[in-house]
Amino acid sequence: MGDDGESIKKSTASGGKIDWKVMDEKGMKEELGEGKLYGALVVPADFTASTAALTGTATVGTPTRPTLTVLTNQSAGSVGSSLARMATTRAAENASLQVGKELTAQSGAGQAKLPAAARVLLADPAAVTVEDGHPLDSHSGLGLTAFYYALVLVVCGMLSANVISGQVDHALGYTHNDMGPLRLHRPLIRATRVQTLAISSTLMAGLSLLMGSLVMVGAVGLMGMHAAHLSLLWLYSVCAIAVSGIGALTLLAVFGTPGMLVVTLVFIGMAVPTANATTPIQALPAFYRFLAGSNPRPGLCW
Repeated sequence: MGDDGESIKKSTASGGKIDWKVMDEKGMKEELGEGKLYGALVVPADFTASTAALTGTATVGTPTRPTLTVLTNQSAGSVGSSLARMATTRAAENASLQVGKELTAQSGAGQAKLPAAARVLLADPAAVTVEDGHPLDSHSGLGLTAFYYALVLVVCGMLSANVISGQVDHALGYTHNDMGPLRLHRPLIRATRVQTLAISSTLMAGLSLLMGSLVMVGAVGLMGMHAAHLSLLWLYSVCAIAVSGIGALTLLAVFGTPGMLVVTLVFIGMAVPTANATTPIQALPAFYRFLAGSNPRPGLCW
C-alpha cells in the first residue's frame, strides 16, 4: 500500500502538523486501545486494484466503489479525536479525487463512451465512511472520565496537603487554630522545616489511603463510572493523591505560605493543559508544548 499511503500523505494540507505512519491492523487496534492514536484511516489491501477496475467495469453493470474507512478514537480525547476525524476525512476525500484524476487520464478518449454516472464515479472513485475505532462504555464520559477522575485526585491531594500543613503547624505551636468562636494555641515545640515536612508527608501517605478510597467509591459506586480494574484503580487513586499531596507539602515547606500559589500554578496551571486529555499537546501554545515535550505524542495512522 506504499503508493496509496503516499497519496494520502500528500493529499492533506496539514503543513507537517500531522504525524502519519503506516501500520498493520493489529498494531493499529492496539494503539487505538491504548490512546496512542487520535484516529486512523483504513485503506483496504485491494484499494489500487479496485479503483483500477472501475475503468474496465464502468460500462458493465454497477461498479463497486472501494471504501476508505476513517476511525475515530474518543479514548484519546474528544477534541483530538474530532480534529483527527476532520483531517483524516479531508485526506481521504482528497486522495480519492487525486486517484480520480489518474483514472480519468488513463481512460483517455474512451471516457467519452462512458455513461455520465460512470464518469462521475471515475472522478471520485472512493467512498469515505466514519466509524468508531475504539468503542467506549456508556459511562466513560466520551473518553474524559479518566482526565476528570485524575483531576479530582490531584485537587484532593492539594487540599489535603493544605489542611495537614496547617494542622501540623498548629500541633507544633507555630500557629493558632480557630474552631468557630474559639481560638486554640498549643505550646511551642521546636522543629526544623525538614522535620515538619517528614511529619506532614507521613500523615499525607496515611490520609491518601482514606481519600483515594472515598474518591473511588464516589465515582464508581455512586456515579457509576466505568472501571474494569478496581484494584489497579484503587492503587492509582491512593498513589496519585499521595504524590500530589507530598509534592504540595514540599512546595509549602520551601516557599512557606505563598507556596500554595506555587502549588496551584504547578499542579493546575501547568499540569492540566499538558495532560494531553482535553486538548492535544500539538494544538497547545509553544510554552505548553515545551513543558510537555517529554510526554508521548499520539498521532495518526493508516
